[in-house]
Amino acid sequence: MASYSQLIHRQEWLQQSDSDIRIHYVEARPSGAQKGIILLIHGFPESSYQFRHVMGPLSAAGYRVIAPDYRGAGYSSRPPTGYSKKDLATDLQTLLTAHMGIEEPVHVVGHDIGAMVAHAYAHLFPNAVASLVWGECPLPGTTAYDEQKHTPAVWHFDFQTVPDLPELLVAGREKQYLKHFYDREAQNPAAFTEADLEFYATLYAAPGAMRAAFNVYRAFEEDKADNRRWLEEKGK
Repeated sequence: MASYSQLIHRQEWLQQSDSDIRIHYVEARPSGAQKGIILLIHGFPESSYQFRHVMGPLSAAGYRVIAPDYRGAGYSSRPPTGYSKKDLATDLQTLLTAHMGIEEPVHVVGHDIGAMVAHAYAHLFPNAVASLVWGECPLPGTTAYDEQKHTPAVWHFDFQTVPDLPELLVAGREKQYLKHFYDREAQNPAAFTEADLEFYATLYAAPGAMRAAFNVYRAFEEDKADNRRWLEEKGK
């Protein structure tokens, strides 16, 4: 099985006139006939690295597999604005169509925050979606989100939307902060090795990385309004 470093790594500037929008992605291609294309969208606090163990088997099964770091995460750039899920989804659609030349519908798979992005992707670009798989998130705009957003189970929803304070408190303690989520939320915390923890801690300790991550949460109310509007306009 190919390691993360052995997969194909690339990055694209989505607008040549704006160096702030740069998306890094990882790709695995099938050795034989291609059955389709799978777009994997990661969650928080992770990056495209979270899919390293499944990209090889999926490509071996005949799929071209693309796992980007969405705006602000992983090795992608960290602009100060544009963290609504429709913005993140539009980035990925631009990457696939304008830069990778993909014209066929893709299978979209989203986990956690990636699920919110996948939902927005399907609403914005329905003809570009062959199938949609998403989970492990209360979608802003739903009853589940409204009932859970202030509960202890998702305390970070409130904490990470406070202006500036989370950045101040987490600075220099990124590794400890991330480890809390892996230990508490993972079905198998032992799956996160010390090397994995160091990898993610290095990414999220980079300048602007935690602010970008928190901005994804600060956009939830905008996402809520978007999701409710789409529901009214298009139905389920």
